[in-house]
Amino acid sequence: MSTFTCEPGGRLGGRYRLEDRVAASTGWAMWRAIDETLARPVTVLTFTAGFPRVSDTVAAARAASRLTDSRMAQVFDVEEDWDRSYVVMEWVAGDTLTDLLAEGPLDPGHGARIIAQAAEAIAVAHAAGIAHLCLTPGSLHWTVGGGVKISGVGIDSVLAGVTAEDPALTDTIGLAHLLYATLTGLSPTGNWFGLPAAPTTPDGYPRSPRQVRAGIPMGIDDVACRALYQRDGHGPAIRTPAMFASALAPVLPAPVAPLPAPMATDRDRTWGAEFPTGDTVPPWSGTASSAARQSRRGSRGGRPFRTRVAVIAVVVLVAGAIAVGAWSMNNGGGQSGSTGGTHVTHPKTHPSAAVQVLTPKQAAGFDPLSPPKDDPSNENSNLAYRAIDGNPHTAWKTQFYFNNPVFGGLKKGTGLMLDMGKPVRLASLTVTFGHIPGANVQIEVGNSNTRSPSTLSTFTTVATGSNLAGTYTFTAHGNASGRYVLIWFTKLPPMAGSANRYMAEVFNVIVRGYG
Repeated sequence: MSTFTCEPGGRLGGRYRLEDRVAASTGWAMWRAIDETLARPVTVLTFTAGFPRVSDTVAAARAASRLTDSRMAQVFDVEEDWDRSYVVMEWVAGDTLTDLLAEGPLDPGHGARIIAQAAEAIAVAHAAGIAHLCLTPGSLHWTVGGGVKISGVGIDSVLAGVTAEDPALTDTIGLAHLLYATLTGLSPTGNWFGLPAAPTTPDGYPRSPRQVRAGIPMGIDDVACRALYQRDGHGPAIRTPAMFASALAPVLPAPVAPLPAPMATDRDRTWGAEFPTGDTVPPWSGTASSAARQSRRGSRGGRPFRTRVAVIAVVVLVAGAIAVGAWSMNNGGGQSGSTGGTHVTHPKTHPSAAVQVLTPKQAAGFDPLSPPKDDPSNENSNLAYRAIDGNPHTAWKTQFYFNNPVFGGLKKGTGLMLDMGKPVRLASLTVTFGHIPGANVQIEVGNSNTRSPSTLSTFTTVATGSNLAGTYTFTAHGNASGRYVLIWFTKLPPMAGSANRYMAEVFNVIVRGYG
């Protein structure tokens, strides 16, 4: 079977217009596309030459297309012929469980109800002879309409070459992992999809959810343990998704209020949004929008009260700051001729110079080591503005790479380029990365943004950092100056919610220097 090369703007089947390649691997690519016939967004999976599982994946997609349960992401169209094969799937808008857990464990009742819906849907798939086998926090979505949607049913495992001797047991334990995570915010099996490991008993088993977090109903704890440990409790060990759903249903507390649905934003995700390169579990995952996270806070125990306290505290602090400023001005503390910028002293290298906050004019992805035909998006350059928009909840992301944190073994680095509008000399660069450690970064300064390896060789390294996560400040060394500041990644951290995939995020950048 031969394949073909896709480009943005290309059409498949005369109706699916490819918009953005959101993922690419050594064997397949994922696109956000528009179904022009029905005027709706869709996800399109295409295959590259030599991928050995094209026929198996196409067959699995055809089988999955017969699943009609609304809690499973639908397969709309499948095409296989001598020169092109592709699969068209539902674009799943909303937050993944990874996103929901970003602020900590869910309310026990609400979290258990989400997993109960997922268990019912997986049981329906098993009744039709189709298993998932790759359940992760990234494959479980909470949709804009306010319901559960599971992506990758019947396809993920075939695409990744994953098999199981007992598919029902594999999916049951997967559901148990998801339930444990919603209840505790922890992973029962080491560092799992970005979640920290749960504490263990002396014999090495993870402690039960009730031993980790107070307030979890005993019935829900019992179901989690019977499925996770495969031990009898207040009933037999749970070995199938249908048993899981049946055992969980009667112990669910009555909902206090309907679960809030996330708001649709430009950050809504579909299967595999913004990733590339892979082998084990395809990364159907996403990142929560700030609006969606705000809408969920009321469903978590105690969050509304804490939020009100935080708002009051901020108001008090701002009022205090205004008062101090007014007192200072009235007592001769103000300085005439101030530029209004934020200034600090940088005595180590420039004792007589003032360091000020510098505002980048533009930002762009920078992938000089991949030909444009292999990476037409230039490392998600269309998302680069999010790193400098002042919103700490929006992020630029690299693409996703599989199996090797050094870009899947495909290249040695990639970066985010800041255009300062004029030559500057850096004092420091404060960058807010994702929360998972593992990023190795070099800060470079230069005078060209041409996408080529030769451009990279003209840049000067002024700071480095390794195994980074969260907010980190790089202190620049030397006197190099240039119009462009490059945040150059040489190693990527693991991607939250996915196995054997690596991706970096930059949520915010503050540039300080001598302009």
